[in-house]
Amino acid sequence: MFKTTDLYDEYLEAVQVAAPIFRDYGGRQRFCGQIVTLKALEDNSYLKASFESDGRGKVLVVDGAGSMRCAMMGDVMAALGASNGWEGVVINGCIRDSADVAKVNIGVKALATIPRKTIKRNQGVIDIPLHFADVNFNPGDYLYADEDGIVIAKHALV
Repeated sequence: MFKTTDLYDEYLEAVQVAAPIFRDYGGRQRFCGQIVTLKALEDNSYLKASFESDGRGKVLVVDGAGSMRCAMMGDVMAALGASNGWEGVVINGCIRDSADVAKVNIGVKALATIPRKTIKRNQGVIDIPLHFADVNFNPGDYLYADEDGIVIAKHALV
């Protein structure tokens, strides 16, 4: 089992460390996998589509532009991701149904919670480089997350 602190100590500046802006909401606090990216503002249509695909060994990184106006994901979406093997999701935005999301076997890091859901407009862009939390999230890179934070690497570390 990895620890982000140990990964940083071993690899130092060969890895990126995300700014400590996220809170843990999922049933798993420790998760890792290959990054799949999504950029979408206040619309979780593409998040749902991503979670409907096979997510074994993958982490979905969602840039919701830090929006605090609505939740990109709730308990139903978390359960969908878990049922398709996704290791976790990191959301630059909000979630909802946090008490129920905590019961789902998936890692979830997000900025905050809010009751309001998104409006479905089928808008978003997948598999593009993202930048938030002072790091670059590139499709195919590897993300390691635990209670101490998030470390990003160009290749698998464990």
